[in-house]
Amino acid sequence: MGNLKQWLIDKVTGWLVKEIKPQSERAPLVHFERLVEELRPGDVLLVEGHTRISDIIKLITQSPWTHSALYVGRLWDINDSELRAHIARHCEVEAHEPLLIEALIGQGTVINPLTEYRHEHLRICRPRGLSRMDAWRVIRHAANRLGHDYDVRHLLDLARFLFPYSILPRRWRSTLFVLAPGHAKRTICSSMLAEAFDAVHFPVLPIVQRLDNGKLRFYKRNTRLYTPQDFDFSPYFDVIKHPLFGLEELAAYRNLPWVHGTMVHTEYDVGSQPQPTTPQTPARTTRSSALNWLAGVFRLNSKTDG
Repeated sequence: MGNLKQWLIDKVTGWLVKEIKPQSERAPLVHFERLVEELRPGDVLLVEGHTRISDIIKLITQSPWTHSALYVGRLWDINDSELRAHIARHCEVEAHEPLLIEALIGQGTVINPLTEYRHEHLRICRPRGLSRMDAWRVIRHAANRLGHDYDVRHLLDLARFLFPYSILPRRWRSTLFVLAPGHAKRTICSSMLAEAFDAVHFPVLPIVQRLDNGKLRFYKRNTRLYTPQDFDFSPYFDVIKHPLFGLEELAAYRNLPWVHGTMVHTEYDVGSQPQPTTPQTPARTTRSSALNWLAGVFRLNSKTDG
C-alpha cells in the first residue's frame, strides 16, 4: 500500500513540475549578469515559473511570482566555517558559484546554483535596513531546513484558504492552521523564508494596530499564510529590477539638440554670424593673441624698470 501511495505521489508531482512551453517565445526581461552582481546575501529572489504548478499558483495568488528563494552568496563569502561546511555538504558546486536556498516540490529544501534561473524572469527583494549579522542569521535559519521535505498538503491548504468564501466554506480551510504530526520538517518556499526573517524579528507583512494613544503594535502574521508575492508587496523590502536594456544605456546625451557646423566663443555669439569650424583654427588664433599680449606686458614692464 505504501509503495502504491508513493508511486501515485511521484506521478502527480511529475505532472505538476512539468514545464509548459509558451505558445510564443518571449524575449528575456532580465539582464542576468547585472542581477548576479547586484545580489547580496539575505536577498529574496522571486521567480516567474512556467510549470503546471506555477500556473496554479498564479491563478490562486493573482500574481506572476510563483517561487521565492534566499540568496546565500558564494561559498567563499561565508565566513562562518561551520555554516560553510554545512551548506557544502548539501551541494556539489565550485566555491565561486552563487547559491540559493529554496524549497521545491519533488525535491524539498535544497541548495541550487543561481544559474538554474538564467533564462527566467526574476526580481530581487532586499530587506531594507537588515544588518549584515542578521542577514547571516536568516541564512543560517534557512540552511537548518536543508533536507526537509516539501509540504504538498500545506500548498493545498493554502490554495483552499485563498479561495473566496463563496466557493468554499471557511471551516473547510481551517486545516491550514493545524500543524499535523510530522509536518514540522516539511515546508514550502515562501513559508520557509518568512520563518527565517521572523527568527530575527524582521517584518514581512505584519498586522499593525494603532492604539487610541497613537502608539503602534506589531503582530507577527502566521508564516504558513505567506506567498511569494508578499515579499514584492511588503513595504519593508526594496524591489530591485535589472531589465535587459536599461534606459541609462540609451546615452541620452547623444540625443541633445546640438547645432552642428558652428562653434561659438561666448553666449553673446549665439545668433550672430556662424563661425567656420576648421579644426584647430580657433585654438591657434587664441594662443597667438595670448602670446602677443604677454609680450606687450613684458616690454612695458621693462621700460618702466629702466
